[in-house]
Amino acid sequence: MTLPKTMRAMVTMGHGDLDQIVLHEAWPRPEPARGEVLIRVAACGLNNTDVNTRSGWYSKSVTDATTGGAFETVGQEDPTWGGAPIAFPRIQGADVCGEIVAVGGGVDASRIGDRVITDGWLRDPSEPENKDKAGYFGSERDGGFAQFTTTPSQNAIPILSALSDAELATFSCSYSTAEGMLTRAHVTSDDTVLVPGASGGVGGALVQLARRRGARVIAMASEPKHTEVAALGPDLILPRAPENLRVALGVEKITVVADVVGGPYWPRLIDILERGGRYTCSGAIAGPMVEMDLRTFYLRDLTFTGSTVIDPEVTKNLVSYIEAGEIKPALAATYPLEELREAQAAFISKQHTGNIVVTP
Repeated sequence: MTLPKTMRAMVTMGHGDLDQIVLHEAWPRPEPARGEVLIRVAACGLNNTDVNTRSGWYSKSVTDATTGGAFETVGQEDPTWGGAPIAFPRIQGADVCGEIVAVGGGVDASRIGDRVITDGWLRDPSEPENKDKAGYFGSERDGGFAQFTTTPSQNAIPILSALSDAELATFSCSYSTAEGMLTRAHVTSDDTVLVPGASGGVGGALVQLARRRGARVIAMASEPKHTEVAALGPDLILPRAPENLRVALGVEKITVVADVVGGPYWPRLIDILERGGRYTCSGAIAGPMVEMDLRTFYLRDLTFTGSTVIDPEVTKNLVSYIEAGEIKPALAATYPLEELREAQAAFISKQHTGNIVVTP
């Protein structure tokens, strides 16, 4: 196969607003290094990490909700998920579905032709469990908002599925994030899980994956989205932010809150947890600064778990769930690659249910 020397790519040139994402028609195509594969990208999903890294929202100097726009002040030492600087220009995008078209040294050539989705977590092969040595695809190295991308061979996971490329590109970040949260919170069939923001990519994945574990699931979403959220299979759907959450829940006893929303409503989520309950978090799109009464925390014997760098087996397990038909995609919309800025604007507006994908 003769591969082009250049490719079309949407390249993020620095921190700031959407105008920092620039289309390049002849960006150099990457070559797979030893232990890597070259993927022809068929589809790449959007996620909050792309937005937050571009805007610099991860910096502790930013205290606002996720807006997707430029912030007045962004700390230059901690603007990424890992609290470190990022090198620009950078091709973002972690949720790739595509085909392996070339391999680097040490990789079996039989991998060429594999249909794959990407595991976004880049690990030290000698210490895969060491979270301090982890990086993220599209952050610490170039990702998938381009016609081609490279990644370590072990991060390109073969998948056998009748789902479309765009549908498969909805899974990698959102569903692995959700499964990582549920794994860290030890969710079982004995639990009742409350999911704020259930219409989003991670929220919808939480609904499906908690149900897969046999848990009872209560979703929270804006009322115009209830029909679409219902298709994900929750046992009960509540409005996005009931004034009196205890009354809205009725007889329900919440043992786990799985949250990526945060913001001003956060104390009410903690207040309704049963004694010995767990709160697990992997985001704060409504704002990172929250009020907490420590008496609620310790007098009710609560456990809080943060979840970012997931266990190595999580994404491989996720692929097995997809292949077995145990979870389904929630594809909200597709955009051509050159409309990534419009796609990200739609993603930020949160008017959709599920995931948005671009197709090179």
